Amino acid sequence: MIELNNIDKYIDARFQRVFILKGIDLTIQQGEFVTLMGPSGVGKSTLLNILGLLDEEYEGEYTFSDRKVSSMKSKERAALHKSEFGHIFQAYHLIDELTVYENIETPLLYRKVSSSERKSIIAELLDRFNMVAKKDLFPEQLSGGQQQLVGIARAIAGKPRVLLADEPTGNLHSIQAKEIMQVFQELNQEGTTIIQATHSRENAEYGTRLIDMLDGKISQDLSL
Repeated sequence: MIELNNIDKYIDARFQRVFILKGIDLTIQQGEFVTLMGPSGVGKSTLLNILGLLDEEYEGEYTFSDRKVSSMKSKERAALHKSEFGHIFQAYHLIDELTVYENIETPLLYRKVSSSERKSIIAELLDRFNMVAKKDLFPEQLSGGQQQLVGIARAIAGKPRVLLADEPTGNLHSIQAKEIMQVFQELNQEGTTIIQATHSRENAEYGTRLIDMLDGKISQDLSL
């Protein structure tokens, strides 16, 4: 489903080239639950952004479902991004001018889901994450943990084929974190491919595969 061949990502400094990712070869099959682990600054978030078509500035070849991403036009990339991927960001990335309800609705509008179906999906997610009473609030009126829950609800609302999660439970207390990882596990069992970057060994245990990264490279790739 996903294949990366010899991916390099670097910054040209004044006297040297600084590699963020170096020689990444990675194949991910449909339905896998992959965890990226490693110290801060090792390239986990950068790799997620490349996988999710949010970063085009790299060298090497990326193939998604037998389509070469590097040869796609911007419009094709954007359409693929909106139709196939869901993102959970470390910094939430909620839209400040939209309410909780409207933020969750955004990917459903992109996918042209009917009004009645949108209402049903959002009602279910608000209930699932105990956010019904918060649906008309704006992001600035929420705690960090609540914003993260809205970000997670938004990411899974459109039932993406691939869910990319960057430290998805970093701002949640332990009970919420466990509930979210159980939701991920359920989604994975239903066929969603999940790729998460985390420092949490506990979170990694919910997955099927563990990739350790060091100095911008894959140092270990294990089945769980």
